[in-house]
Amino acid sequence: MLSVLDLFRIGLGPSSSHTVGPMRIARRFLQEASRAGQLKDATRVHIELQGSLALTGVGHGTDKAVILGLTGMKPETADPVEAEETFRRIVREKRIQLADGPEIDFNPLKDIEFCTDVVPSLHPNGAVLHLYAGDERPAWSRTYFSTGGGFIASRRQLEKPVSDDLVDSAKGAPYPFDSAMELIRQCKEHDWRIDELVLHNEDARRGREKTLKRLDRIAETMMACIERGLGQTGILPGGLEVTRRAPALYKKLNDNPGSNEREELFDWLNVFAMAVNEENAAGGRVVTSPTNGAAGIIPAVIRHYCCEDGKLDHEKARRFLVVAGGIGLLYKQRASISGAEMGCQGEVGVACSMAAGGLAAVWGADAETVCVAAEIGMEHNLGLTCDPVGGLVQIPCIERNAFGAVKAVNAARLSLHGTGHHKVSLDQVIETMRQTGIDMSSKYKETSTGGLAVNVIAC
Repeated sequence: MLSVLDLFRIGLGPSSSHTVGPMRIARRFLQEASRAGQLKDATRVHIELQGSLALTGVGHGTDKAVILGLTGMKPETADPVEAEETFRRIVREKRIQLADGPEIDFNPLKDIEFCTDVVPSLHPNGAVLHLYAGDERPAWSRTYFSTGGGFIASRRQLEKPVSDDLVDSAKGAPYPFDSAMELIRQCKEHDWRIDELVLHNEDARRGREKTLKRLDRIAETMMACIERGLGQTGILPGGLEVTRRAPALYKKLNDNPGSNEREELFDWLNVFAMAVNEENAAGGRVVTSPTNGAAGIIPAVIRHYCCEDGKLDHEKARRFLVVAGGIGLLYKQRASISGAEMGCQGEVGVACSMAAGGLAAVWGADAETVCVAAEIGMEHNLGLTCDPVGGLVQIPCIERNAFGAVKAVNAARLSLHGTGHHKVSLDQVIETMRQTGIDMSSKYKETSTGGLAVNVIAC
């Protein structure tokens, strides 16, 4: 079992797989080189970005993320302003201070290579890093993969998944589950809600109070992101000239309360989701939920249903996040949350499913009904492509989060109006998403080589 907290990582936009992951990869590379005694004599670093990291790397800020990782910055603590200043200085001076290592010459145009013709077989988000010590041959080389949601893996991890190089797991989790069926069975057996069972597993990793504090920090970071997004105006970076829309819509809603009561629910969910994803597109601090590209859906639903007069109800938010995280673990472990593997069904689709389940739980649903809500949330996102225009996480990503939030609420409502049973199970829809992702053309999986990414520019 992974931890639900692994799915909610605090980091910088615009992409968990293309920004958060590569930053962690670069930092981990230097840490491993240092432990091997190879870092102190370094004279050059060369990075090869492959597959989707190369094809949409510029628009997703992958080069910037790698540079910041080499300086030792962590996604969860990096300040967006400081990160931008550090990046610009390195580009301008063509020098970089390696984390726990020497200061060396570094020219991003030469030392970061976008290998758009190379698609790794193990995972489409590949990065090969080389460290030189004055010789023509690298003194230290490693291959990593950014597997979605900020998760990273070495080549060894993907080739030998039973090795001790795996991501740290909740060893000794007393109630592990690898399917929704098993999750429901255990909840019934112990007469627990899903959040109660998941928290018992989290207790195997850390004390309960520590888990709750981290959940509170995640929820508060989400709400802070919404507030920043509602207060920022202007044009988003990247060249598409996309205007931030959330502040104007928010002002309109506040200036005319109750003027559109029948559709007001949609408006509030839209404005909260768009506020987050406009912040994400601008490189602000967001929470992967479970990815940056889908970071607006869960915060939007929490903001609307777990807050009273703008004040967060921590108990509701905790239950929401724990249940949503438990559902997200099923997708992560049984399929993937990477847009480069699954298309946007693996990002917005999974976030919609997680939010639907989380909201149903807040409304008092039992385990079976929560899983029905999550199934409905994904069922109507199957086949969703990832074709960002210009390689930027803006079109169609920002609006897509608004739609995902509305779908999530509707899925939760439909589940509570039902019988607790559904013709399609959550396990079946997760497997269907996995198979659909495998069959989907690579043009529609975060490569910007098909769909809107091509036709908007061409037409």
